Amino acid sequence: MNQPPYPPQHQQQSLPGCWWHPDRQTGLRCTRCERPACPDCLREASVGYQCIDCVHTGQQQQRAQRSAYRRAGFGARTIAGARPSSRAVVVPVLIALNVLVYLVTAVQAADPMGNHRSMLHQDGVLWPLAMIGESQWWRLVTSGFLHYGLIHLAINMIALWILGRDLELLLGKLRFTALYLVSLLGGSVAVFLFDDLNKATAGASGAIYGLLGAMLVAVIRLRINPTTVLAVLALNIIITFQIPGISLFGHLGGLVVGILAMIAMVYSPERDRTRWQVGTLAVLTVAMIGLVVFRDAQLADASCQIVGSQYVCYSGAVQPA
Repeated sequence: MNQPPYPPQHQQQSLPGCWWHPDRQTGLRCTRCERPACPDCLREASVGYQCIDCVHTGQQQQRAQRSAYRRAGFGARTIAGARPSSRAVVVPVLIALNVLVYLVTAVQAADPMGNHRSMLHQDGVLWPLAMIGESQWWRLVTSGFLHYGLIHLAINMIALWILGRDLELLLGKLRFTALYLVSLLGGSVAVFLFDDLNKATAGASGAIYGLLGAMLVAVIRLRINPTTVLAVLALNIIITFQIPGISLFGHLGGLVVGILAMIAMVYSPERDRTRWQVGTLAVLTVAMIGLVVFRDAQLADASCQIVGSQYVCYSGAVQPA
């Protein structure tokens, strides 16, 4: 550490004594309080040298400012407003919950690959025809925790682990949970609105596609090369279109809602960040619920029923079953 130079010897007889060591004459002063101080009582500061009392006072003020800053909601946080963490918690819980539900359905059906025949699976799967006029809206959420066989479960849980860990560390527990659930709901709502009404759908794919969309927004916000994420997203969309039996609308619905939710998470103004985030998620959720209510009323009023292999409405509209 650099120390201020001692004054010339011929000046020492007329110099004042150090504030802390009166027997030491000095020509140096604190740049903050201007009290005389010997070199041992001065510390290098951003501008000149300060005495030990002023340095201590400045450190206390800085700590107080940092504490007030943190209480106001700022400080060392991620771009989404979350406190930095080194371990994901929600992702393992979600994986455990999905595995537990699968085990229950496998035990009920007495068949690990035919677990969709279990009572729990049938009561929770997203089957739009069973929801029309019946208000079985829980299927919009419960279907996201049900899977068709062990392979379906394993693929989704691996994807959840890969995507979810980094996103949870970026968003924090509450924001990540909200993102996951609203993406799950987005996929289910898209299925109810646009997919075959007499087709049962289940799986966490809607939520996972929401996480994939959120990851794309995150890398763009962090100014990281998005090539890898774009390639993975493109590959998954191609697979969705090419492989029969995969829910196209469930994937696309989760993707779109996940992107919209993540934009609010990482692009909201810092000062009112939480309000913007909560408000955006609330608007998305209310909008999706409104669409479900509208679609449900529309189909119920049409007095539709299954006739043979077709879904027929008295109004004359016919849809494949």
